[in-house]
Parts: sequence; structure tokens; C-alpha cells
Amino acid sequence: MQVKREDSVTSTARRAQIVDAAIATIAEIGYRQASYSKIAERAGLSSTRLISYHFDSKDELISKAISTIYTDLAAFMTARVSAATTPRAALDTYIRSLVEHIAGHRAEMRAATEIFLNFKPEGGSAAQDAATDLTVLGHVEHLLVKGQESGEFGPFNTRVMAMAIQRALDGLPFLLEAVPDADLGEYGDELAWIFARATRP
Repeated sequence: MQVKREDSVTSTARRAQIVDAAIATIAEIGYRQASYSKIAERAGLSSTRLISYHFDSKDELISKAISTIYTDLAAFMTARVSAATTPRAALDTYIRSLVEHIAGHRAEMRAATEIFLNFKPEGGSAAQDAATDLTVLGHVEHLLVKGQESGEFGPFNTRVMAMAIQRALDGLPFLLEAVPDADLGEYGDELAWIFARATRP
């Protein structure tokens, strides 16, 4: 019979410790090499049983890891984009903030890339499935629609433009794998300039 875990401050902290260790381990040695023993060693745990106690399976642990990465990213982005006062400012902020977050969280982005490419949960969906992708695109498209309605943006297909913007940003973690010393400040500036011109009336 499975022991029911207590929902306590200590348990929550331990789970967070294990998740952080999983992210760091995957970022350093890759998803396929990130065994429970490696994660336990990184977390400073005496036994892999402590991981099994807090997570029913590796799928659950990896799902929590990717959820943590995306939740932190969403909080970072929301705080900045919501402060923009116009759709054009919001678009510029969205692009620059996402590049800034990726630049400051390279290990997390490397782990996310590894999980995206390799994680196939049993009986579930991939780390970022079609529904999740459409949700992200929907936020960008909504911003573009508001800009067209206000007259700040010109006429264009908002779904196509949203995909162009998001795909240019989604490719950044892969670029960093190939070119670790890429100038991300320049990357963000160029993308912001390109899409400012592409969306203008």
C-alpha cells in the first residue's frame, strides 16, 4: 500500500529541492543521463528512495520540473507585459522580456530543451503539446488584435504574425546550444526592430 505523503512545509520544500536538482542535473548532463541517483546526489539526498517518496514516478518529477520552468517564465513575463500601456509597447516588452529571461536562465532553458526533445510521458502528452502551443500563440495573437483595433498595427493575418514572433523566440534556446556566446542583447534588439516594422500601419 502506498504511503500517503503529508502536505507540510517540510514536504513542499523537499519536493522543490528535488525539482531544482532535477532541472540542474538535466541541464548539466542531459535528460537521458539524469538518473535518480544523479538527481539525488545533486540534491544532497542520502537515498533515491526520498525521490520516490515525494514523486510517484519519474514522469511526475519531470512534469513538475517543466511546469516549474514555465511557471517562473510566465510570472516574469506577465509582470512586465501587463505594465505596458499600449499594444505596441506590450509587443516590444514581450519580445525583449522573453529574451532577457532566457539569457538569465540558461540552465533552465537547457533543461527545458532536453525535456522537450526527449520526454514522452507514459499515457500522457509531450512537455509542450499542441494545446499548450495554441494557448501561447493565443496570447500573442490577442495582443496583435488589440493593436490593430487601436490603429497601432497595420493589416495582417494575426495568427501568421503571432506564429512568426513566437517561433523566432522559441528558437533561441536551440541557438544557445549551438552558439553559447551569442549576443542575446543584440538578438532581442533585432527581433524587436523587425517586428516593430512588420506590424506598423
